[in-house]
Amino acid sequence: MSFQNVYYKRATATPRACYVCSKPSTTCLATINAVDFIYTCDSHLSDTSFATEIILDSNASKKDTTVSPEEIARIKAEWEAKEARKKKKDKDKERTRRLPQQMVGVARHPWHPSSPSVTTPTYKRYSLHRDFYAMRQAEHRRRKKAKQTQELAPRLPGAPHGSL
Repeated sequence: MSFQNVYYKRATATPRACYVCSKPSTTCLATINAVDFIYTCDSHLSDTSFATEIILDSNASKKDTTVSPEEIARIKAEWEAKEARKKKKDKDKERTRRLPQQMVGVARHPWHPSSPSVTTPTYKRYSLHRDFYAMRQAEHRRRKKAKQTQELAPRLPGAPHGSL
């Protein structure tokens, strides 16, 4: 096999024709290395006879909703401590606002950038229905074979000409 039946849903800037209905769509399903990609409508992604979403974490849907009293007490204490710090910080801000700017001696900036948090986007994973996947594989094989034929054609000898 040339690629696995795992496609990632991605948004594109320019719309292209949907693989199923030929309407313009900006949603694209692509394999991990973009060996194969398909433009599809969002409505086709919810159709199970075209593709099914692959859910990685099965435990996410089975979360334990009961919370122990110790955990509630711990979270409440953290929240109260946070509120106390916030009130103290507000008092300090109020005090520094009252002082003239030259007495503070430091240029005040309204916004201090925190450490840049780089978040990698998470894409939904889909698996194509076996018939659509077989069609994509056949098309991929056909393209590969045509490419090999084009590379091989110049090396073959020409047909003889002339009359007998």
